[in-house]
Amino acid sequence: MNQAASNTAGHNTASHTARNSTYRTMEVPVRGGTLHTALWGPEDPAAPTILAVHGVTASHKAWPKLAEALPDVRIIAPDLRGRGLSNSLPAPYGMPSHAEDLAAVLAALSTGPVVVVGHSMGAFVSVVLANLFPQRVRSLVLVDGGLPLQVPADLSDEQIVAAVLGPAAERLNAVFPSREAYRSYWKQHPAFSGDWSPLVEDYVDYDLTGEEPVLRPATRYQAMADDTAELRRGPSLLKALDELAVETLVLRAPRGLLDEPGGLYAPGYLDAWAGKLPALTVREVPDVNHYTIIMGAAGAAAVADTVREALAVA
Repeated sequence: MNQAASNTAGHNTASHTARNSTYRTMEVPVRGGTLHTALWGPEDPAAPTILAVHGVTASHKAWPKLAEALPDVRIIAPDLRGRGLSNSLPAPYGMPSHAEDLAAVLAALSTGPVVVVGHSMGAFVSVVLANLFPQRVRSLVLVDGGLPLQVPADLSDEQIVAAVLGPAAERLNAVFPSREAYRSYWKQHPAFSGDWSPLVEDYVDYDLTGEEPVLRPATRYQAMADDTAELRRGPSLLKALDELAVETLVLRAPRGLLDEPGGLYAPGYLDAWAGKLPALTVREVPDVNHYTIIMGAAGAAAVADTVREALAVA
């Protein structure tokens, strides 16, 4: 397991912090164990509720900035199978497995269909969730993800991982001697060089297992590899897009995982998908990269505005 023992299934643990006094966690039973799940916002299950689904090597700790921007919205945010405090859950991974886990979370913690907000790989999971469990999903907000990646069709799974994630994948096999060393690694990351904050530091500190001087990132490499391979040619994703039946807003970051110009999706690529899918609308969020679109103040504010818009639609 991770750096802290998990709670018993269904047990609710509140954590009162200076930044957000409504943060609490719960363990939800799923295949092979429990899914560690965080909640922010009102405790009333009837309050406006969203499900927030993180990226391929991330955790629920990617979402506190959005929670700050949406204090009146109940946010359900699990650690996906193979990540964070859900990293001991067994394979198989893949979009359908994650969708089944999320459906179990929604069955336990929501009173009806919700707006689902997915970032990066979490956007792909969200699309498949809407297809496999339509009764659970009201609409989708896909944040820099959810549409097939632009990589050559003949790449192997390992080549897709290297082409899409690069250093993010390499990090999972690295060993760090201390928490401060891991923070230093992230502080030098181009995506965060100008956007470091206490919330980013919390995200980084959470993403470690083991004891000094042998600390490792929490995400299982095999979970990352299996999931990334599906982001280009996964049959569940292609079926879900072909059958997309809920209103879907896609937010594009103009800069990529390393803050490079161009972004995860080239300009115009998502617009072409919007031309094929009537339920799909694409918007660009200016001056953000793949990470800061949810973990920076400007990006989180733009996502929050989009979420409020989705919640306002009857």
